[in-house]
Amino acid sequence: MYDMFDRLAFEASKLNNYIGHMTLSSREIQGAVRLVLPGELGKHAIVEGVKVVNNYTSYDA
Repeated sequence: MYDMFDRLAFEASKLNNYIGHMTLSSREIQGAVRLVLPGELGKHAIVEGVKVVNNYTSYDA
């Protein structure tokens, strides 16, 4: 699992440097997921990730 996060972070960092931004956004993370995870697996990971982030941001503590 650590290797997967490492690969995603590396790809997102490369995309971020290519674009020239200083901070990572969801766009770079999603791009990295599309590059690292093939086909349907990547699409499913992005959909599930968006759902989790939406649930987290809508949580009322």
